[in-house]
Amino acid sequence: MPEDVACIRNIGIIAHIDGGKTTTTERFLYYTGRTHRLGDVDEGTATMDWMDQEKERGITITSAATTCFWKNHKINIIDTPGHVDFTAEVERSLRVLDGAIGIFCATNGVQPQSETVWRQSEKYGIPRLIYVNKMDRPGADFFAVVKQIEERLGSKPIILQLPIVRNGEFVGIIDLVREQTIHYVGENETEAKLAHIPAEYEKLVEDYRTRLLEQLAEVNEGILTKYLENQPIPAQEVKAAIRAGTINGSFFPVLCGSSLKNKGVLLLLDAIVDYLPSPLDRQEILGQHPETGLPVKRLPLPQEPLSILVFKVFHQSHMGKIYYARIYSGQLCRGQRLYNWTSQQSERIIRIFRIHAARYEEIDRAQAGEIVGLLGLKETRTADTLGCEKNPVIFEKASFPQPVLSVALEAKFKTDQERLFQQLHRLAEEDPTVRLQVEPENGQIILSGMGELHLEVLIERLRRESGISVSTSQPRVAYRYTVRHQATVETKFVKQTGGRGQYAHVILKIEPLARGTGFVFQDEVREGRIPSKFIPAVEKGIQEAMKTGPEGYEILDVKATLLDGSFHEVDSSDIAFKMAGILAFREAFRKAEPVLLEPMMKAEIILPSSYLGEVLGDFTAREGKVLDLKTCREPAVITGLVPLRTVFGYATTIRSLTQGRGSHSFEPAHYQEVPETFAAGELD
Repeated sequence: MPEDVACIRNIGIIAHIDGGKTTTTERFLYYTGRTHRLGDVDEGTATMDWMDQEKERGITITSAATTCFWKNHKINIIDTPGHVDFTAEVERSLRVLDGAIGIFCATNGVQPQSETVWRQSEKYGIPRLIYVNKMDRPGADFFAVVKQIEERLGSKPIILQLPIVRNGEFVGIIDLVREQTIHYVGENETEAKLAHIPAEYEKLVEDYRTRLLEQLAEVNEGILTKYLENQPIPAQEVKAAIRAGTINGSFFPVLCGSSLKNKGVLLLLDAIVDYLPSPLDRQEILGQHPETGLPVKRLPLPQEPLSILVFKVFHQSHMGKIYYARIYSGQLCRGQRLYNWTSQQSERIIRIFRIHAARYEEIDRAQAGEIVGLLGLKETRTADTLGCEKNPVIFEKASFPQPVLSVALEAKFKTDQERLFQQLHRLAEEDPTVRLQVEPENGQIILSGMGELHLEVLIERLRRESGISVSTSQPRVAYRYTVRHQATVETKFVKQTGGRGQYAHVILKIEPLARGTGFVFQDEVREGRIPSKFIPAVEKGIQEAMKTGPEGYEILDVKATLLDGSFHEVDSSDIAFKMAGILAFREAFRKAEPVLLEPMMKAEIILPSSYLGEVLGDFTAREGKVLDLKTCREPAVITGLVPLRTVFGYATTIRSLTQGRGSHSFEPAHYQEVPETFAAGELD
């Protein structure tokens, strides 16, 4: 197996907003020699937060990729956003990564978005390291965070390091694997000194070293034998067992540090190399044959047939569309012709880039295991699979949440209206959670996204990058509909215009499904009553009708059963049965007692306890339901559910109620029925 593939690490940095993802990545770049100064998020000098809005807001908006080298290993890093509005960036990044670092704040522990991104990484079975950051902060509690990870995430941490805190100051780290202390004596981590374990920590180290070996003994027979026989276990053997257990998901190594203060970052770099998998460790990649649907396997080797997954499209102002891609197998050369198995189109690679945030370094070739930028593709979109025309394969696409908030946009000058739609289409190409719709009555453009911040960023980008002046409406909640009861209808679509006519006859039953189920179609037509070739057209018609319910709101969680019908030998067609499906569903929907649904948001509000009464009163006035309230330590934390329609502009409210000392985060939880009084007003 090629040694260079074994020395590649493709990792993501995931955490709640303000967890320290970008600061940690900036330290990686500095200590590996990729940059020559330490970037600072607060000062707007971070390499990875290169967009103007990221510098101004001090948050990550778009996932940024880079490459650095450490101990003869190439580390491809994707720094992901921590705000829930940009969760699609996390999703598509995790789809192509081999490992990740979950960063948790030592004072705030497991926060809503850190839980969300942890679940996203679980979906793709990604091995992870846990890094407890901000150990320098007052109130930092390493062991409380580890306990939260066990209880709230249901994960099994394995502690590899212990923090040394003296007089409230984070001064060092005890390495349980090597049984030594790293003592920090200066501002630069390279000045750290190795030392013996402090006497006051000897008992604690003994306990946690024993716990470490016991956890390893559960999954490694060699460690078990030596542990039972009380034999010494070398550090290299311990590291090998940790690596194996991490890669197979038995546990998640826990490290600690303070990235901002340059403590623990070098040890974290070592852990990436030592414990996270290479592309070879992830073994074969499964796809399917685009025509037969049968499983297709690819090994992450240069000699395998070429296979590439495009996971992101970005419009670079000077070069055009840059396609971020993971090469799963084979080799790619500049000028090479490929076949897009998703769009069934031939493509040609003009240029290949190694990505470093907003800079692109051109290279002649790339191979299995690499993450690169591509230029020259014409018929390719996010999540498309490319490869050799003689060796077809399609990889699974990432799934993205539906938008929950919309605004109406209009160019201030009519001459800009067409260009406005083109620029919005460009933004929608980049972001799979953006939706565009044109109102047929007035030609107004509806832009839908994941939240207030998401829409605000999109509109600001539109103004800055295109120079188009736009006016916007107030944000509009993306309501949905479902039904309470079942209904059965019989519908005929008959049309005669002199020549060949149109005829379709269907009997359709619809019924409600559990919330979050989506749409289910079932065919119970007796053989011969409706030819099987027309059944998909009926289903397609039903799905089309569900996309545009009353007031244009989508219909969710419905099962449609095609019971019976008839056809005409000459006049029946796909279009006729599609129209019959649309008409039948609309009639059945009206009879099945439609009900309006609204998005509920999971809220976490962090605030000083002295403001708890005012904030709780405001939260319940917004129809919020408190699920958990933590007041045993500062700051207090309110966790609950609240309707999206009641929390527009909440950032201003929480600042006012807490004199700027409170913070909050909202993320979509689920849809539920709106109160009857509000639903009546909304429908009127």
